[in-house]
Amino acid sequence: MNRIRTLLAPLATRLHADPPPPPTVPLASGFLTIGTTTYIDPHGTYPLDHRSDGTPTVVINNTTHPITILTESNPSHPATAPPNDLPPPLVLAPGERAETRRGDGVRVG
Repeated sequence: MNRIRTLLAPLATRLHADPPPPPTVPLASGFLTIGTTTYIDPHGTYPLDHRSDGTPTVVINNTTHPITILTESNPSHPATAPPNDLPPPLVLAPGERAETRRGDGVRVG
């Protein structure tokens, strides 16, 4: 048992010595508002909840990056996807806002 600990000791110290890799996508600075929730310096994908009364959800992009309102049928790589009859995803440039009744999530970047 002591021999196993001796063999694994360098590996255990090595795992904690390496710094984490830098993020591949630069973080957006600013605010992303979806309905009544505001995110500070957002990155990644956020859920888009729709109201039960059918009123549109307000999405405000006050970040430094464009955002995309995604639906379940919008592929992540449109060039490789088969064509469909659905409209393309809605893209908001920095400073733009929209009211939408469609979409499942909002992707930053």
